[in-house]
Amino acid sequence: MPRIRNLSYPTMSTPSTTFNFSVSFKGTSYPLALTPDTTMKDLQLHLEELTQIPPHLQKLIYKGKKASAQDDLSIRDNGIKNGTKIQMIGTTPTTLSDINAATNEKEKRERIMRARALKAPVKLRNTSSSNSTTLSYRFHTLKPLEHLPSPSSAQAILEKLASDPAILHIMQTHQYSVGLLTELAPHEHPNLLGLNVNRGEQIKLRIRTDKYDGFRNYREIRKVLCHELTHNVWGDHDQNFKALNSRLNREVVEYEKSVSEGTHRLGERLAEAQAHVLGGSAGQSIGLDESAEARRERILQATMARLKLEEEQVENSCGTAGPAAAPSHEA
Repeated sequence: MPRIRNLSYPTMSTPSTTFNFSVSFKGTSYPLALTPDTTMKDLQLHLEELTQIPPHLQKLIYKGKKASAQDDLSIRDNGIKNGTKIQMIGTTPTTLSDINAATNEKEKRERIMRARALKAPVKLRNTSSSNSTTLSYRFHTLKPLEHLPSPSSAQAILEKLASDPAILHIMQTHQYSVGLLTELAPHEHPNLLGLNVNRGEQIKLRIRTDKYDGFRNYREIRKVLCHELTHNVWGDHDQNFKALNSRLNREVVEYEKSVSEGTHRLGERLAEAQAHVLGGSAGQSIGLDESAEARRERILQATMARLKLEEEQVENSCGTAGPAAAPSHEA
C-alpha cells in the first residue's frame, strides 16, 4: 500500500474554491488542496518541496496525457480538477548526474559493440556448431528506460523477448542482427507501438500500459517485434512488407508447434478444438476419418487466418512508414 502524506495549504484556498487532488511519486501519494487559479509553476514548486525533484525534471501524467509545460497556465486550464489522480515521474539532480555518467560510459561500450556487430564476419573454417551464427544474429544490447517505474520488470520482458526460442529461430533463419532492443514511453509516443531505427540499429517497443500500472500482453508485444524485424528489410507497408511479416509470424507459429509436437500430443487435441472455433462455421463438425496431416494443415490455416487479422491490427496502429531507404520506420 502506498504511504499517504496529507498536505494542504489553508493560506492559499478556502473550502469553497479548492481543488482536492493527489500526486503519486515512488509509492507515496501526496493529497493537495489548491485553488483552481494556481499556476502549474506554483504546483511544481510545491512538489519540489515534497519530493526534492526540481520542476524541470518533473513529468506529470494524468488521464493518459502529459501536463502542459506552460508555467503560467492554471491547473484548471490544464485539466486538473477535484479527484484528479496524477502520476509524477522524475529524478533528483544528483541521481540524474550519476545516471548520465553511467549512461555515457555504457553508451560508449555499446557503440563499440554495435560497430563490431555490423562488421562483416571473418570467414573461418567451421570446426564447431552454429555458435558463431547464434552470436551474430541476435539482440546485442538490452536497455529499459531507467526513468520509468519498475525498470527491472521492463528488463525482464526485454530479456524474455531476446531469448524467446521462436524469435531467435527467425533471426537466425533470416540473418537479422539488432544493435539495441529497448522500450517506448507511452506518454512520449502515445500513437506508436514500435520503432525501428536504421534497419535494426535500434528497435523500440511499447511494453507498458498507458497508465504505467503494468505491462502489455507478451504475445502482443512479440507480434509488434516481428513487425519491426520486418522493417530490417522493407521500409514501406507494401506487399513485400506484408508477405515477409506474414512469413515471420507463420514461422513463429510453426516453430512453436514443432516444439510442442516433439514433447507431447495433448496440445494437438486442444489446438484442434480451438481451430474448430476459429476456422469452422456454426454446426460444422470435424470428421473422425480425417488424417493427422490434413488435421494439422487445417489447424495451421485457421491459425494463419487469425494471425493475418492481428497483423492488420498492428499495421493500423503503425505510424506512417517512409520510403524503403528511410533511416527509421515507426509502428
